[in-house]
Amino acid sequence: MRAAAPGEFLVLPWPEGGGSAAALDPEPESGEEGRGWLLLRCGALLGLTLFCVAMLRRWIAGGVCRCSVRLDGKTVLITGANTGIGKETSRELARRGARVVMACRDLTRAEQAAEEIRRTTGNGNVVIRHLDLASVYSVRQFAKDFLDSEDRLDILINNAGVMMCPKWLTEDGFETQLAVNHLGHFLLTNLLLPKLKSSAPSRVVNVSSIAHRGGRIDFDDLFFSRKPYSSLESYRQSKLANVLFSRELARRLKGSGVSSFCLHPGVIRTELGRHVQGWFPLLGALLSLPSLLLMKTPSQGCQTTVYCAVTPGLEGRTGRYFSDCAEKEAAPEGQDDVVARKLWEESARLVGVKDT
Repeated sequence: MRAAAPGEFLVLPWPEGGGSAAALDPEPESGEEGRGWLLLRCGALLGLTLFCVAMLRRWIAGGVCRCSVRLDGKTVLITGANTGIGKETSRELARRGARVVMACRDLTRAEQAAEEIRRTTGNGNVVIRHLDLASVYSVRQFAKDFLDSEDRLDILINNAGVMMCPKWLTEDGFETQLAVNHLGHFLLTNLLLPKLKSSAPSRVVNVSSIAHRGGRIDFDDLFFSRKPYSSLESYRQSKLANVLFSRELARRLKGSGVSSFCLHPGVIRTELGRHVQGWFPLLGALLSLPSLLLMKTPSQGCQTTVYCAVTPGLEGRTGRYFSDCAEKEAAPEGQDDVVARKLWEESARLVGVKDT
């Protein structure tokens, strides 16, 4: 073979067997070696798949509250605490030594959850109280009993909620999603403010949702009395109300030692979506397996709540919105101070709170 002259290509002969792909493929075609090669490739593919799934799950899990602050001698009140992220939040704060008051509608399930938390954390100072956020009377009775019996309130976590339920009206004539997700917590917080102030520094943590984006407070028809009812539109309105309430509460409590925060916990596998699954049972069945991969567990979902409740130094960020254990920017509609003040005034009128 002659050397290539400058400006020419050197042409090498093909291996024996011609230019077929089979001649260039080092993979054995049959026998034990062929099966071994196939198993090796399948194992590598499986390993890569498991690695990708693990990385996806880690990303979906989001932030983790790494603060190790103890809460010995502190009292925490959590609504909707017998299931989902409320239950896991109760467990996390009980593990830190707090006295945990679980405010729940179903006392049977609440006692079962409380007993489990006492057993797994070793904290016997976990108690249950009845609270129905859909009832103004129940909220007022609960607040009266709490103020009469508890010495302090260091952290109030407004966690309970309903999502995309049918159009139901409460005993007070309020649409259920706005009543439970916002008005009940608005009334509860205002009634407990004396205890929060006397226990300062203290915190109010409102569990909202990313669904507040695109929400709108319709002051002319808050309860869908005139326009057709949309469960999604109603849910967005109630979650936007959480953000605006937290913001206005922070403004009104400036200098009092009481801080206010709201948060998006993530998309979580809980009972909250039971109404959606009830409407579309086939869709729920089809999505049950992917949900195991693509949704947070309740333990992962409570991390931002715990972060807002216990992390030192957050007082300077009162009124802000958090997600994945970090401050995030709320949607523009959640930063409208004029709407926030108007919502406060209208909410106070509806539940009978003297606006100060």
